[in-house]
Amino acid sequence: MWSSFWRSRDRFSLDELRYFIDQLQKVQIVNNVNKDFVIEALRSISELITYGDQHDSNYFEFFMERQVMGEFVRILKVSRTVSISRQLLQTMSIMIQNLKSEHAIYYMFSNEHINFLITYAFDFRNEELLSYYISFLRAISAKLDKNTISLFVKTQNEEVVSFPLYVEAIRFAFHEENMIRTAVRALTLNVYHVGDEFVNRFVVKAPHADYFSSLLTFFRKQCIDLNGLVSETLKNPDSDTTTAILAAVDEIEDDLYYISDVISAGIPDVGRLITDNILQLLILPLLLPSLQLDATNDIQIGAITSLYLLCCILCIVKIKDLANTIAAALFCPPEAFVTDYETQLNGYVPEIQQPENENVTEVNGCSKQIMRSLSSSSQAHPENIISKGVSHSTLRDALLSYITAGDDLQVLGSLSMLATLLQTKELDEIMLDALGILPQRKQHKKLLLQALVGEDSREDQLFSLGSSSIRDEFNCELDGYLQALKEQYGVVCSSLEAGTSPLAHRFQVLNALVSLFCRSNISPETLWVGGWLFRQLLPYSVAEFNSQHLKLLKDSYKNCTCALLEETRGTWPDLLVTILHDEWKRCKRAMEASSPQKEPKCILFPLEKPSADDVLPQ
Repeated sequence: MWSSFWRSRDRFSLDELRYFIDQLQKVQIVNNVNKDFVIEALRSISELITYGDQHDSNYFEFFMERQVMGEFVRILKVSRTVSISRQLLQTMSIMIQNLKSEHAIYYMFSNEHINFLITYAFDFRNEELLSYYISFLRAISAKLDKNTISLFVKTQNEEVVSFPLYVEAIRFAFHEENMIRTAVRALTLNVYHVGDEFVNRFVVKAPHADYFSSLLTFFRKQCIDLNGLVSETLKNPDSDTTTAILAAVDEIEDDLYYISDVISAGIPDVGRLITDNILQLLILPLLLPSLQLDATNDIQIGAITSLYLLCCILCIVKIKDLANTIAAALFCPPEAFVTDYETQLNGYVPEIQQPENENVTEVNGCSKQIMRSLSSSSQAHPENIISKGVSHSTLRDALLSYITAGDDLQVLGSLSMLATLLQTKELDEIMLDALGILPQRKQHKKLLLQALVGEDSREDQLFSLGSSSIRDEFNCELDGYLQALKEQYGVVCSSLEAGTSPLAHRFQVLNALVSLFCRSNISPETLWVGGWLFRQLLPYSVAEFNSQHLKLLKDSYKNCTCALLEETRGTWPDLLVTILHDEWKRCKRAMEASSPQKEPKCILFPLEKPSADDVLPQ
């Protein structure tokens, strides 16, 4: 046996393959004496079979004739060392990955030896062995199609009752090692994309459907961990957490892209399962109420992190029902979510009494009364909220309040949220209209189409967004979304005030943006995002841009002019023209872009104030 290391031979020959197989069949037990040769034999066989698959079919014919797959299983059974298990798994992975012949692949999969290896009780306390095992499973999944997948399942009455490849893999879906999680996710996607009807039914039935809820539970924990990093950075801007936040953001976005890929695989009911889990485990109990209320316990997520996560979910997870449910939920007060979640944590759900006042949304703009309401409700203790009934402050009002009175990050976060909603293609136009951010060109296109097909022959409808027919359609459709939110997820939210029109909500957004442009404590980059959003909503009708807006902007312009003239009395007036020229180009480019230049993750970091070195040319 040991002479194999010394004799001269043709490395890639059929005789060489025959030699190693013969020697392997003579092994009765694997111990420290012969384990090195067994490892060499397993490695050489995989190389020779791969070579033969590309050059000579006789190699694999001989492999089948000698029933080497059975020998592999036998060697595993008589082995007492982890190194043999590692090498066997690596040998199988190499062969499966590199075999191109469909005949060879089908033979490898058509006996029970592969399923035996899948279900074998390996000692996974050895992390390296686990990595080889997961790579082995992933290699198998890469070769699955509608013909080969049937070799890995057991059926009964035309239903799949066992699928070890999938079941064993998802056991490690949330392993602490990122490479293992990535491999398991690649395997699941390979299974989903096969498109086998019976397998699809198997993965969405209990208990295997729990994988999707576990996926969102794992994702929720990552979001809470990210919030801890962000909170630390906001409290201590000098802390070295930027790298950690960027790593956490990358992982969160990777998770969302994986969820999106799962949905795109086209398995019936998976989209619904994921939508329900995202809403029930993350968005409704944590993200949405955090937009107004400060964190009250260690599982609550702050407003800044919530805004980032909502933007990411809307951008990446393309589910129509999810997008519209999030938009509809913005018309609910925070207590509609917080109360329900807290009582569930305590183990019971009390009966929620309907308030006498059915109105939840103010329509007179973002007034001081709204601001006082927002401030007082954010300080109220959550357990006491339910006794006060539903407040007039909705989450949408909170977003607008951040724009008018929040700090730089809150402004940027709220603007990013509105911009993301505006760019979400899955969101119905009626929801954009309800939020007050439907671009005017889309509104006119919709009304013009209605006029052309005879739904409304009055031309003045094109420039009369406050008409009764549009108000009725608007309220009816939005009420439908709010009713669905109540029936499907138990979130009680009253209907809008009678007579509310899209124009009223549009006024609120315009008021907030104009107020933003009059503020002096906001960074230019944040103002550019507001300018981008304002440009999308720039009204065609003078009636929507009233004299008060113009007066506020003119006053702001006058103040800026005075400040600029004051600078000319300083020591660098000769540089002002150059700086203004350069900054105006950057501003114009930012506002005329197809989307905001600031990515949502920018809101997670304290904005740096420009220094003289950043502004002045060298």
